[in-house]
Amino acid sequence: MVAEDDDKQAELVRRYLEREGHTVRIVGDGLAALDAVRQREPDLLVLDVMMPRADGLDVVRVLRAETRELPVLMLTARSTEDDLLLGLDLGADDYMTKPYSPRELMARVRTLLRRARRPVSPEPPAEDPVLRVGALVVDPERHEVSVDGGTVECTPGEFRILAALAAGPDRVFSRQRLLEELHGFDRYISARTVDVHVMNLRKKIERAPRRPERLLTVFGVGYKLTDPAKASRRA
Repeated sequence: MVAEDDDKQAELVRRYLEREGHTVRIVGDGLAALDAVRQREPDLLVLDVMMPRADGLDVVRVLRAETRELPVLMLTARSTEDDLLLGLDLGADDYMTKPYSPRELMARVRTLLRRARRPVSPEPPAEDPVLRVGALVVDPERHEVSVDGGTVECTPGEFRILAALAAGPDRVFSRQRLLEELHGFDRYISARTVDVHVMNLRKKIERAPRRPERLLTVFGVGYKLTDPAKASRRA
C-alpha cells in the first residue's frame, strides 16, 4: 500500500512497484491509510510523512500501538536527524528523503519484504524459546520483553536487535551484523539505523541510559548485551 497525497508521486511509485510484480493500493491521507490497513493489512506500507488528516508519524504511532508489525517505509521531504530519529523511534522500519532514486526505493522495498518473510534470526533453542540475560527476558515467540519483572514495549526493529544480542550474551556484534538482522544484506541501508535503535533500547532497558550497564558499546567494533550483576561480581 502507498499512502501519498501527491498524485504524481503516488503514480510514480505505483508504476515502479507494479513493474516488479506487486499489486498496489493507493490512499491519499493518513486516516484513509489506517482504515485500509485495518480492512486488509498489506505486505508493506510506503508512507509519506506530510499528509492531510493524519500525518505519517501519527499513522505509524497508531499502527504500532495496535501491535501491527507490517513493514513501514517512510518517505519525507524533511531531512533532519531529528525526523529520522522520531520516525524510527515510533516504529518505522526504514526512511527515505525526497527526492529519491526510484531504483533505490525498489531495492529497499525488496529488502523489507525479504526480511518480513523470514523468521527472527538466530532462532532460540527449541527446548527453551525464552532468552534470558540476567534480569532481562526476551521471548521471541510472544514478541515480549521484560526487565526486572516490568514489561518493555519495543518496536519491531528494536526487538530484532535485542533478540539477536540476547541469543549471544557477552558476544560482540558488529553494526553490520545487526544491520543484517534488520534488513538482510543491502548496501542502501545505513548503519546509523542500528545506532538509533540501540539508543532507544537503552532508554527502555537501562536504569541510566547515558551510563549503560546492559547494552554496551565496544568501541570500534559494535555492541554486546551483558548481565550487569555478573559484571559487578567479576569486578
